Amino acid sequence: MRGSLRALWANPVWLLWVPPAFWAGNLVLGRALGPVFPPVSLAVGRWVVALAALAPFVGMQAWRERALLARHWRLIAACGAFGIAGYNALGYLALQTVPATSVAFLNSTLPLVVPLAAVVLGVERITWKALVGIAISFVGVTWIVARGELASLLALHLGGGELLVLLAVSNYAVYSVLLRRKPAAISPLVFLAATMAAGLVVLMPFWAFELVVRGARIPTDAASVGAVLYIGIFASLFAFILWGRCVATLGATVTGVSFHLVALFTALLAFVVLREPVKSFHIAGIVLILLGFFVTTFRPARRRTTTATDPAAS
Repeated sequence: MRGSLRALWANPVWLLWVPPAFWAGNLVLGRALGPVFPPVSLAVGRWVVALAALAPFVGMQAWRERALLARHWRLIAACGAFGIAGYNALGYLALQTVPATSVAFLNSTLPLVVPLAAVVLGVERITWKALVGIAISFVGVTWIVARGELASLLALHLGGGELLVLLAVSNYAVYSVLLRRKPAAISPLVFLAATMAAGLVVLMPFWAFELVVRGARIPTDAASVGAVLYIGIFASLFAFILWGRCVATLGATVTGVSFHLVALFTALLAFVVLREPVKSFHIAGIVLILLGFFVTTFRPARRRTTTATDPAAS
């Protein structure tokens, strides 16, 4: 059992499914909380919960690595600003006004933006196989958004909220690429905790403005608290740990294409929870999304040659 988990962690292709599933729940909850929960406060709440849950496990290690953290503070600050603060606050703000179809469409541009950011920042090159997989998945997402009718795409327009979604996606694409620059000497969980703390620092002035200037109030009912706990533990802590591992081992481009699965899991969640019907265009779109995902992530098994230095030979 341990060997299987170790192998999965070493080559986490199948872990690519997990963060999108958690983020689908975050999307549904974000839409539900939009009318009552201030967006910056929701972003702060999720990361306070995530950091509080992670801190006891990494506190001593972070102290031992403090010199490394100080040396790489610019990278940590950038990851916190783009991945922790920018993406989440802008996303929650957009969810207050942007229709669900537009959110699904615009969020699914992430796999297209990540390779562009990777190329611009000089982190990695994009392969033809990745381009084909991204294109297939994007067609599937577009078909779902269009509800099987291309003419309906003409009704979509980019207003202020839609631009916020695109800006949020761009923030997360930069974050995904910057993760490739994480020094190997800094343990992944310590780095994640440091970026959470940096993101919270970036959010503080915007949170103060929301509470003091705009007079926003944070709901404390059981449903709202439970939603923040879910978002903080699953959609933040667990999802980011797994996402970071996938980026580190599989690359930003391959990991980025898995974001299309958010649309798939959101549709399934809406069917189970909200009893929204699944129609033929959903099936066609989901098939294309999965096909593009597998085209990008499929890696033929390599034949192994056992040698005396191979631990498996012992």
